[in-house]
Amino acid sequence: MAYEDNHFIDSTKLVWNYSFFAEKDIDRFQNGNMENAYEKFGSHFLRLLNNDGFYFAVWAPNATRVSVIGEFNGWKKELHPLYVRLDHSGIWEGFIPRIDNGALYKYHITGFEGIETEKADPYARFAELRPGTASITWQLDNHWNDGDWMQHRHQANSLQAPWSVYEVHLGSWMRPDKNNEEWYNTYEQLAERLVPYVKAMGFTHVEFMPVMEHPYDGSWGYQGTGYFAPTSRYGNPQEFMRLVDALHQNDVGVILDWVPSHFPYDEHGLFKFDGTHTYEYNDMRKGFHVDWNSYIFNYSRGEVQSFLLSSAHFWLKYYHADGIRVDAVNSIIRLDFSRKAGEWEPNINGGNENLEATDFLKKMNTVLYRDFPDIQTIAEEASDWPGMTTPVSKGGFGFGMKWMMGWMHDSFRYFKKLPEHRPLHQNDFTFSMMYFYDEHFMLPISHDEIVHGKSPMIYKMPGNEWEQWANLRLFYSYMFTHPGAKLLFMGNEFGQTSEWNYHSELDWPLLQHDAHNKLQECVRTLNHLYRNLPAMHEYQFDKNGFEWVNTENRKDGILVFKRKGKHRSEDLLVVLNTTMRPQRGWTEAVKGKNEWKEIYNSDSLSYWGTGNYMNENIICAAVDKKKKLYEIKFDIPALAAMIFH
Repeated sequence: MAYEDNHFIDSTKLVWNYSFFAEKDIDRFQNGNMENAYEKFGSHFLRLLNNDGFYFAVWAPNATRVSVIGEFNGWKKELHPLYVRLDHSGIWEGFIPRIDNGALYKYHITGFEGIETEKADPYARFAELRPGTASITWQLDNHWNDGDWMQHRHQANSLQAPWSVYEVHLGSWMRPDKNNEEWYNTYEQLAERLVPYVKAMGFTHVEFMPVMEHPYDGSWGYQGTGYFAPTSRYGNPQEFMRLVDALHQNDVGVILDWVPSHFPYDEHGLFKFDGTHTYEYNDMRKGFHVDWNSYIFNYSRGEVQSFLLSSAHFWLKYYHADGIRVDAVNSIIRLDFSRKAGEWEPNINGGNENLEATDFLKKMNTVLYRDFPDIQTIAEEASDWPGMTTPVSKGGFGFGMKWMMGWMHDSFRYFKKLPEHRPLHQNDFTFSMMYFYDEHFMLPISHDEIVHGKSPMIYKMPGNEWEQWANLRLFYSYMFTHPGAKLLFMGNEFGQTSEWNYHSELDWPLLQHDAHNKLQECVRTLNHLYRNLPAMHEYQFDKNGFEWVNTENRKDGILVFKRKGKHRSEDLLVVLNTTMRPQRGWTEAVKGKNEWKEIYNSDSLSYWGTGNYMNENIICAAVDKKKKLYEIKFDIPALAAMIFH
């Protein structure tokens, strides 16, 4: 028997009583303030008394017995029981020697009323490939080569920097064999294929739909069981690290989609972890998501808050993520989300706000920005709940950005109308600027908009084939010239003609056709304009960066606005024609510069336009030199956008 780090170790036993926890760790864990619980819980490689093995720790407060089962003991529950701490924390732990890296394991839990379950490790860093459900002992050592990016990423991830995000589902972006649903590109193959594509297209960031382990492909990752494990579908944790590393080495940031709102009822997952509602609320008016047939985290428990806080912290620390997109925020903060009267209980103030969930989100943002000041957190929040991107110190939630769902819905409603009807509905087009400065908005065209019968982007547009493509180029031009960050789901950049299907890859053969190939070139150009022109991004969340020049030509469907930089010479003039009527010799009175040059025209032959209304020489005449007011004259194509510099 030996004495090691305040714990007696009996080397004659199969499990040694050893602990990572200090008293302050227990307090932080129970109070919801432990952002590094991943360093204590789960399985961790150790060498004790010249024995290699793994230390295990799991929270199961209502268990009467917990043991580790796995390949190494024939899945026998009697052989490796863990020790329960005597401080009533509900933590079970112990060191098991002679277990190798890569071993399959689970916890066998005897819980409430003698219920026996076999659970995957909530803090596991790697998981068995589905349909297997075991956890895997794993070390996360890795040699990173993204030091330059990490040192300077505060510039790329700043709110004054361009944010053009390419949303990707790793399993269906591209496949080695499009006829084999079970054959995916690995993380390393994606590093070879996805990275150069994203870089060439000019996107500044990628956003990965949830890479955290999940049992069912059809959930797209949003019904997760592994909050600390990248899915084994595409490889091991280090291989995912190398994908992130490759993106960083090519100056592309990485955003991870993260789901702290709900989890599925799979037997090996978090549901009724120790035979009771451990991670979820026990009142199903708060604990069950009727829309998603899943269970809601109990944000009132400090241990659950520490679990979620640590999950977000873990991906930023160990995987060098540049931010997290927090899924379904509205469902987290609203007690009445998708519930009728009588199906929910008001909070202590009589309102519909989940107060403990709100407190958790504020705490999360405070901690993440404290420890990783160069990242951004992004809220997917579909209502007008105020203060999402207001600092916590000023009473807000503290997110860096929020998805602008109102802009997306208004824009779709407007563009689906026939061009001749649009002048009567111009408010749908301009309304976004009435509330734009309420938050730091990201304009999203996400996976949710091209599934379940909503139609691919090209078929949301009215008219014949040419008109549909012209409308789509106009729509993207409007999106990129509108203030705010941008997000475009994969396939939208080249006009995918079918709804997204997670079973198959994108329709890459479409790029053989000019309409698709040249739309891709159009998006590439918009990306590079957005990145390279300061007026397009420096003031994208500031009132100083935007000015309406003309919204009065309602009958003509012409809208004109400025995107403004720090210096007048950087100003841009954006002209949009939302109708089928081209305009020759259009005049516009504009303050500021006395010289303008057309730098972008969505009707260009390069983008599958007509090429008939290009402005090589723009006439500019002084109206009032003292006021620096000039009249400029140019031609405007139908269903087109132009940018002048």
